[in-house]
Amino acid sequence: MIIDGRFHGPDGSGNGGYVAGRLAGRVPIDTVTVTLRQPPPLDTELTVTAEDERGHSVRLWDGDLLIAEALAGAIVVPPIAPVPFEEALDAAEKFRAVENHPFPRCFVCGPDREPGAGLRLEPGHVADGTVAAPWTPERVPERELVWAALDCPGGWSFDVAGRPAVLGTMTGQVMDVPDAGERCVVMGLARSREGRKMHAATALYGADGRLLGRAEQIWIEIDPERFGH
Repeated sequence: MIIDGRFHGPDGSGNGGYVAGRLAGRVPIDTVTVTLRQPPPLDTELTVTAEDERGHSVRLWDGDLLIAEALAGAIVVPPIAPVPFEEALDAAEKFRAVENHPFPRCFVCGPDREPGAGLRLEPGHVADGTVAAPWTPERVPERELVWAALDCPGGWSFDVAGRPAVLGTMTGQVMDVPDAGERCVVMGLARSREGRKMHAATALYGADGRLLGRAEQIWIEIDPERFGH
């Protein structure tokens, strides 16, 4: 597996949701838990190994260094309810007003990415601890891009502006992918915080209100100096 350089979150490191989606695609079940152990390297040939005969547990390696592992997961809580697309558009305006974006070139939520070079999701607050972002994909996305879209809104449900946090664990379930040009809404919810560890949830809804995908996440707040902030 090679993570192309354009799919980064922090500069020089693969976007957590995208990498999780790539690895989850190697597990033949619908709900997968992916734990990121190290920042995923870009443009590097990585090795995927199966840890059981059924392929329900796989690991991603950079040489002898364990990067991530994926195994069968489960989500037992109800998904976040959606808001109307127009409300998500209004929330995006609030996101644009945010200063000190920790990773402005992130493939998913980086405002410095050129149109078409990233998803440019803009998760703005719609309620206390809840964010929403409009997403209208230009073409039918691969499932790993749905995983990517389900990533960053979870982090933005907390106050991450100027306080970098990275995805640690993501349990995701993708039921379907949106159509090209479909007006979708991505939701994020801050569930709880334990010190540097933050629990979040995300969900993706199609134009007709159908649930396309959902995730439960653990984010880890990091030292800003680690990424030059």
